[in-house]
Amino acid sequence: MRRLALLFAITCSLLAVSRAQSLTVALTFDDLPAHGPLPPGMARPGPVREILATLKHEKMPPTYGFVNGFRIAQFPYQEEILKAWLAAGNPLGNHTFSHPALDQTPADKYIADIAANEPYLEKADPQGNWHWFRYPYLEEGDTLPKRQAVRTWLLDHHYQVAEVTLDFEDSLWNEPYARCMTRQSTGTDESANRRWLEQSYLGKAAEFTTAFRQLSHTLYGRDIPYVLLLHVGAFDAKMLPQLIAQFRREGFTFTTLEAAQRDPAYAFDPNLGYPSGGTLMELVSQIKKVNFPDNTKPYKKLDGLCR
Repeated sequence: MRRLALLFAITCSLLAVSRAQSLTVALTFDDLPAHGPLPPGMARPGPVREILATLKHEKMPPTYGFVNGFRIAQFPYQEEILKAWLAAGNPLGNHTFSHPALDQTPADKYIADIAANEPYLEKADPQGNWHWFRYPYLEEGDTLPKRQAVRTWLLDHHYQVAEVTLDFEDSLWNEPYARCMTRQSTGTDESANRRWLEQSYLGKAAEFTTAFRQLSHTLYGRDIPYVLLLHVGAFDAKMLPQLIAQFRREGFTFTTLEAAQRDPAYAFDPNLGYPSGGTLMELVSQIKKVNFPDNTKPYKKLDGLCR
């Protein structure tokens, strides 16, 4: 009897470990070397330095950063930010040269913009695996011919699309944070607004994690390995330690982009022209006629905060 009880306890423990291990997320960061406005007193390399320090402290696996070369063309010193990213053991990927919206750009010009980014990646990391492509704004083509033209070029040039399967529009918080910190620097007490920014950022991250998990179970009957979209903004850098802690409390462990996308869910191409873009699961939902779970984002309050 004791032996059966022990066996049952061990089995339950192994199942719990298995469930915990199956809940994984890969962090990815867009807009290297720079994203969004800065609070007073912070130099441009600051957010990336903070992010790298957190990734190291939290023992994160190698984390992709997706590069826009126009920043380096304007400010050559920002090449050092890419070097710091690589020196920390993190790979780079292609995010186009000028961050165009594919919905507003002909396919041939968009493809030329991807190619124009390659010299910056090649110079920063000649031996690296930077043939991963992240669509700006997650716009993969508002028409099917445009989508197929870009996808064909990417495939012919040995790129793999860096999909997103978890997104809460983290970039929305970076500009209000900079505004609040600017007002605070002039003597205005913005402590209440700063607390709200922190609480709403983590709250929306949790809300959308739940929503995307629900969608994953609807589409696939399980949790897939998720790929989270983040940006190298000042508020993202500030909140990253808390965000990682929140994911851990929810039972997540962390993985790499490559490992996450080995899951069969990522092999499916929705092959859909879809204006305004979306995550992989949102596009699959359009094909399967599945509604995205209810959710909200505080657009109006964020836009008006600290004006």
